[in-house]
Amino acid sequence: MQPGDLVIPVYEFVLLLFSLSLHECAHAWTASRLGDQTARMQGRVTLNPMSHIDPVGTLIFPAIIIFGPLIGFSFFSGLIVGWAKPTPITTRNFHKIVRDDNLTTLAGPASNLLLVFLAILVLVLYWVAVPGGALLVYATLRGGVGLNTPFGLQAPVVLARFAIEINLALFFFNLLPIPPLDGSRLLRNLLPYNAVQAYDRIPYWVSLLFMVVFGAFIVHLLLDPSLNLVFWPFLRLNP
Repeated sequence: MQPGDLVIPVYEFVLLLFSLSLHECAHAWTASRLGDQTARMQGRVTLNPMSHIDPVGTLIFPAIIIFGPLIGFSFFSGLIVGWAKPTPITTRNFHKIVRDDNLTTLAGPASNLLLVFLAILVLVLYWVAVPGGALLVYATLRGGVGLNTPFGLQAPVVLARFAIEINLALFFFNLLPIPPLDGSRLLRNLLPYNAVQAYDRIPYWVSLLFMVVFGAFIVHLLLDPSLNLVFWPFLRLNP
């Protein structure tokens, strides 16, 4: 393994940490705006990853996915996902409990879509404003390196591409109805009382198994066509 082989995985890991931190910060900030200060009082309205880290979902699980291929262990076939420590919510503090809880829950995935939009904007700006930028974006999305291009110039394009891939994966992954992911909270708000009691008793190891076995498969089904749609305009306009 060459020292340079670590650069891309480190980029991916740092982007994932930032994306997960923004995701949880969005939950906490939205809850605060809607009347529940629980997360704010616990210091969760912050982008500091140390406030959001879950040892398994933020460190161990993503590290296996990202760094595993360096030692010949391929897991999730390049799909980069993870989760952070759930943001504490006290729903009785909301003015309209179900509506405000759903809005708080959706704020997390919405933050991932915001990062996708900003990354697409970076690609567009490079395409139209940077000399040779169109070729650089095209080459990067094709998985290559721009010819005779300093890596420092290409780095923002590489980061934008990874940001799109990671945050679209997080968007779909978090909407899965598997505790403790956001989709489970949305589903929980739709269930009758007795079903909620049973749903809340699902063991953590069962949820983890479902995320690993079924989550990756479902996210792949949604992610691949979504990435094709996002990248299609850049690849169609061959510079």
